[in-house]
Amino acid sequence: MERSKGLTVKGMKGLTALWMLAVAVGFSTSLSAQEPFYKDKTVRIIVGFSAGGGFDTYARIIGRHIPKHIPGGPTIIVENMTGAGSLVAANHVYKVAKPDGLTMGHFIGGFFLGQVLGQAGIEFDARKFEFVGAAVTEDVVCALTKASGITSMEKWMASKTPVKLGGTAPGAYAPDNLIRILRTALGLPIQLVSGYKGTADIRLAADSGELAGSCWSWDSIKSTWRNALDAGNVVPVLKAVSKEFPDLPRVPRAVSFAKTEEARQLIEVGIDDGSKYARPFVLPPGTPKERVGLLRKAFQETLKDPAFLAEAEKAKLGLDPVSSEELEEMVSRLFKLSPGLVAKLKDILK
Repeated sequence: MERSKGLTVKGMKGLTALWMLAVAVGFSTSLSAQEPFYKDKTVRIIVGFSAGGGFDTYARIIGRHIPKHIPGGPTIIVENMTGAGSLVAANHVYKVAKPDGLTMGHFIGGFFLGQVLGQAGIEFDARKFEFVGAAVTEDVVCALTKASGITSMEKWMASKTPVKLGGTAPGAYAPDNLIRILRTALGLPIQLVSGYKGTADIRLAADSGELAGSCWSWDSIKSTWRNALDAGNVVPVLKAVSKEFPDLPRVPRAVSFAKTEEARQLIEVGIDDGSKYARPFVLPPGTPKERVGLLRKAFQETLKDPAFLAEAEKAKLGLDPVSSEELEEMVSRLFKLSPGLVAKLKDILK
C-alpha cells in the first residue's frame, strides 16, 4: 500500500512538471506567433540611380521614417543599383529579388510604357508588380544653365545648333523619353546625350559646361540644384507637363507650343500621363498579400507623418502622392492604347 502511495506522489510530480512545461512552451509559442513578421528584419529599397539624385533622396528620407509605421520596426537600407537608366534595378526586383516583402524597388515607371512599345531589355511584366505607391508625380521642368545661353523658350527655338541635354537611358520617362517627345512635338533643336547614371551626374555635367541642362522632376531640381537656381546660374525654361506650378508662373507650358492635334496628343499620353506613374515604389510579383498591405499602409502613413513632412520641407521635396490602386489602373490603361498611337510613339522613342 505504501509503495502504491509513493508511486502516486511521484507520478503526480511528473504530471505537474509536464503540465508546467506544456504551459511554458504554449506561452512561448503564443508570444512567437504574436511577434510581427518585420521584427528584427531588414528591408532593402533598391534605387535604380546613383546617390544624390532625386530618386535616391526621396527613398532615403522615406526610409528614415517608414520603419515606425511598419509593425516590428524593421531596419531600412537603401541600395543604389545603377544601369540602363534604372532598368537593371527594375529587372532585378522582378526576376531576382525574393518575393518575401523584404525588397522594394524604386525606378523609372517610364519602362511600363516601354514594355507596351516592345523596348529591348525589359524582362518584366509591369502588370504583375505589387505597387506600394508613389510619393510624387514627375512634374517635369526643363532647366538649362545660364552659361549655355538658353535662358528662354525664344532663345531655345531660335538656336542655330542643337541644344545638348543629358539623359540616362532609352525608355526612361525623364529625361530620355520626355526629351524625345518634346523634340518631335515642338520641333525643338535638341541633341540628347544619354548614358549618365542619374540626375546627379547630369547636374555635374551641366555645371562643367558639358551639357546645357536637361528635363526632370521640378521637385528634384529645386531640391538638389538649389544653390545654382538661387544664384541664377540655372534657369527653368519650360514646363513639360500641362499643369501649372505656383512657384513657376512665368515659365511656359509645352502644350502651349503644340501646333497640331497629334502634338497635343503626344504630350498628353507621353508626358502628362507618364508623370503620374513615373516614380513608383514596387514589390516583386508574388509577395504575400498581407505584407503588401502592411507596406502600402505604412507608405501612406509615412507621407502624412509630421516628422517626415518636416524633413521633406527642409529638403525642398514636393509631395503629390499616388496610391497603389491609381498606379495599377494607369499601368493597365497603357496596354489599351490605340495601335496608331503606339506606332507613333515607337517611331519617336525607338
